[in-house]
Amino acid sequence: MKQPVQQRTLKTRARLLAAAEEVVQAQGFEALRVDQVVVRAGVAKGTFFAHFTDKDALMSQLIGARINAALDGIEARPTPRDVDQIVQALLPLMALLTRERYVFDVFLRHSGAALAEEIGPIAETIGRFQEVLERWLDGAPVRRDVSVAVLAEGIQAFLIQVIAMHFCALHSDVDMPTRLDPYLRAWLLPPA
Repeated sequence: MKQPVQQRTLKTRARLLAAAEEVVQAQGFEALRVDQVVVRAGVAKGTFFAHFTDKDALMSQLIGARINAALDGIEARPTPRDVDQIVQALLPLMALLTRERYVFDVFLRHSGAALAEEIGPIAETIGRFQEVLERWLDGAPVRRDVSVAVLAEGIQAFLIQVIAMHFCALHSDVDMPTRLDPYLRAWLLPPA
């Protein structure tokens, strides 16, 4: 039987997360160093590693929370009913994942694709995003020869492709919404 987590442990973890947020706000994600976090939180370095296996595990928490906040905003909007509206609705998520290359790299490493032993905050957001997309597509005028689940997975795949191309020197000449639009039209719309 699992022991309940002690209040002190929860408070320490919250202090570490708050300290990390302060560093990210001041310097960005990639510039954050564990030493900065422990000094701001007033804990020993070993305490940090009792809560997080490494910097990436901490970043997974911070980035996962931001993705969830972006998804909250996306869900609060009216349901998009065409490709233009879908692209517009995805802009906050694109902005978040392209804020720094490091954010996108952590997203990819923790999205579940690396077969991590446990499902972390970022991987959980992938599932939530899938559900949001499926709800959008359920009543939308999209092709019906494949399931909305497959269509939603395709949107996620195209979004990741567009973001990757944003960071590519050879393909960064086209803005992300302009690049995403034809992919989604080809993928979602029934043949004419």
